[in-house]
Amino acid sequence: MDTASPQPVAFKVLTVNVHKGFTTFNRRFMLHELRDAVRDVSADLVFLQEVLGNHQKHAGRVENFPQEPHYEFLADTIWHQHAYGRNAVYDNGHHGNALLSKFPIVHYENHDISVTGPERRGMLHCVLQPPGSAVPVHAICVHLGLQEAHRQRQLRRICDLVNTFDPAEPVVLAGDFNDWRGRAHEVLREGAGLQEVFMQGGGKARRTFPASLPVLQLDRIYVRNAAVLTPVPLPRRPWSRLSDHAPLAAEIAL
Repeated sequence: MDTASPQPVAFKVLTVNVHKGFTTFNRRFMLHELRDAVRDVSADLVFLQEVLGNHQKHAGRVENFPQEPHYEFLADTIWHQHAYGRNAVYDNGHHGNALLSKFPIVHYENHDISVTGPERRGMLHCVLQPPGSAVPVHAICVHLGLQEAHRQRQLRRICDLVNTFDPAEPVVLAGDFNDWRGRAHEVLREGAGLQEVFMQGGGKARRTFPASLPVLQLDRIYVRNAAVLTPVPLPRRPWSRLSDHAPLAAEIAL
């Protein structure tokens, strides 16, 4: 009889705000170069914010603008599973959050966490089943609001969702938190037991904005029920010219 204990399930996570495929101030369309950079990281899970689902005006005037949704273009033949949560809808199209996954996505749901006014925000929740894992993994991709009061309400919504999961099931929460004051850490730790990967690995969150000379710690990766967290350093180039946000990556073992 085989009594060997199961091997730990490990995977790499990447999160990046793709700024609709354009550089800072929308000077250049960089989605093709961005796809190459995302591939080079070799992540199992890719969390995307501000990714276009459709934009009729850009499609007619921007050279090499993909005809398919941008999350499908980025996924290409590498990530066979993907989910999209439409957040902002306008006359020419829409954008939102997306998850690209090498693991089966058995369920997903997009939660509207907008507060008031024109600023539309979402929380994309995917349930994954990595091969060899006895339990599913919850992957949540978020893009929070610009106003502190809105973010606090949205953080509570995140905690409420996470607290509906089985306490034994791992959680990976990643995205653009717009939390330049650093107040999300305590809320998520106290409210849902979530720990930020870079704070655990080096004592502080990583600066990601603006990508050309990062000053603000806006982008994060939080986890629960993870045994090993290893931040993955990414080169400044080419990322500093691909979007207005620098990406984050980490190795996670359950």
